[in-house]
Amino acid sequence: MNIDRIREDRESWMKWKNIAPLRRALETLEDGSWSVALGDEIAVDGNYTNLLELEKIARSMMPWRKGPFKLFDIYIDSEWRSNIKYNLLRKHFNLKDRRVADIGCNNGYYLFRMQEDRPKLLVGFDPSALYKTQFDFINHFVKSDIVYELLGVEHLEFYEEKFDTIFCLGVLYHRSDPVVMLKALYKGLDKKGEVILDTFYIEGDDEICLCPESTYSKIPNIYFVPTIKALKNWCTRAGFKSFEILETSKTNSSEQRKTAWIEGHSLEDFLDKDDTSKTVEGYPAPARVYVKLIKDTK
Repeated sequence: MNIDRIREDRESWMKWKNIAPLRRALETLEDGSWSVALGDEIAVDGNYTNLLELEKIARSMMPWRKGPFKLFDIYIDSEWRSNIKYNLLRKHFNLKDRRVADIGCNNGYYLFRMQEDRPKLLVGFDPSALYKTQFDFINHFVKSDIVYELLGVEHLEFYEEKFDTIFCLGVLYHRSDPVVMLKALYKGLDKKGEVILDTFYIEGDDEICLCPESTYSKIPNIYFVPTIKALKNWCTRAGFKSFEILETSKTNSSEQRKTAWIEGHSLEDFLDKDDTSKTVEGYPAPARVYVKLIKDTK
């Protein structure tokens, strides 16, 4: 697989008619030196002359799924309060001097947060021209050394680097063959590398999974929602030697909700209005399990 050829092809995505105006808007951003805080919100402070135009550019890049971000007086209130997930996981990793990848990194919120650990390398993978543009917009102010690749998990095996830590948060259930994806993560790791994985799960002691007929929480590309035992079996088949449950949580409206910075529906529209323990389809409401996978324990 020729990664450079794929990069070149995907760079042409920036010329799509819905993306090209956003890329041109990036060229109009003011230059300067600003202070950056990497807390629950990625906050940029200092002097910016035309805040009205800056907010107009930010809103042209909607929907903002991950965040929040604060650019001067502009608060980008994303659909997901991603700080909740990050803070839940924070005590379970140390990235200092490690080569780190984030698969399905969206606009890079988690990558920006990870800078505080001073990793050796930070690479985001996401084949979305819009999310790459959102990242470039924020990074204009943050000025990080994060590498953003318009690549997917299927390219990990052929990438120039092997990683010490790979984050894969909220991606596995979007893949029609989860074991193949887990094997791709495995192949992207250095010998003693680790994966921090987050995915939907259902309760139960059996080694089974839910296979939605058409949608799950109104999302069409959800293929399998396993019990934790079934998830462990997938990871073992992919080659991982260690499976550690870090946390479990149920998604609620304090973490995911409709805001003025997205378009369309959010969690409140995905759940049964009379019984929020179920989705609108009648399946168990979204719950997440966070696990750490180790490639080789020896």
